[in-house]
Amino acid sequence: MNSSEEIAVSGMSAGRSAVRMGPAELVQAAAMARRFYLEGKSKIQIAEEFGVSRFKVARVLETALERDLVRIEIRVPAELDAERSDALRARYGLRHAVVVESPAEAEETPDPENLGEVAADLLGELVNEGDVLGLAWGRSTIHMAAALDRLPPCTVVQLTGVYDAGTSERGSVEAVRRAAQVSGGDAHPIYAPMLLPDAATAAALRNQTGIARAFEYFDKVTVACVSIGSWEPGISTVHDMLSEEERAHYASLGVAAEMAAHLFDTEGRRVGRDLGERCITVKADQLRRIPEVVAIAGGQRKAAAIDAVLRSGLVTSLVTDTSAADYLMTAGTTPKPALNRADPDGI
Repeated sequence: MNSSEEIAVSGMSAGRSAVRMGPAELVQAAAMARRFYLEGKSKIQIAEEFGVSRFKVARVLETALERDLVRIEIRVPAELDAERSDALRARYGLRHAVVVESPAEAEETPDPENLGEVAADLLGELVNEGDVLGLAWGRSTIHMAAALDRLPPCTVVQLTGVYDAGTSERGSVEAVRRAAQVSGGDAHPIYAPMLLPDAATAAALRNQTGIARAFEYFDKVTVACVSIGSWEPGISTVHDMLSEEERAHYASLGVAAEMAAHLFDTEGRRVGRDLGERCITVKADQLRRIPEVVAIAGGQRKAAAIDAVLRSGLVTSLVTDTSAADYLMTAGTTPKPALNRADPDGI
């Protein structure tokens, strides 16, 4: 994931300028450029070596760029789109945005597995020794955990209960254990469903010793990894766990997206807050206080949902793909910067 810079220093001047440089000027400019760009010497050090002022060194280096003596080429791995990444970061005021090329053969597939691989590399950069890493349920976070190969020593805590709807797509507990194994830190999984039949059952489970112990870490989380779902079958775990009547009810409230069992409308406002009382999950205000919240989500079918969640101010960084990024760059009005962490509800 790390970008690399290649600097080619040439002694020839094809140049954009019509004025030719003499051979002595060419040799001196090439030598100064080599010292500055390849050897990392300061302009003051170069000035002392060549017996000139640092202002002349600055002019020579500027001329070297103008006349193509020095060509700076910035390269990132082919699967990363640096231009879209930077534009997306700026549009939403994110701390980090990483855009991955969408698989050509799977344009409509939400959350391609390569997003998890890139997110794993990103977490390797963001997590520091002694941090508390929180993982919310989601296919993308499970893919991310499976791809982890480096993490500093840290505590890993599960932020939501598990998705248990008769499918084989389970693995949040395993994801927490995998991340803890890679880091060598403690694991705090939650052995409980994400959604319960009623608020009383959910409250009783939250008080159970093991679950309560995990909940104690929620206010200590420094880096969180979450997934985003659209409000449609197969794209939202919460949607799939509800009855048809319940789905219709929340749809009538304008729900467009969900994250960690919290529902959002198109403007990023939370709706259907009563659902949270039935869920085993981190609270929205706790997510807002976490310094780094990384969302992993992609695909055209999730693009509008990603926009909604980013507008909530809960997310600080995003790993997505080009098909979602193209939508996000033109979606509605320019959103408020995410890093002010403002609550769109004003609550």
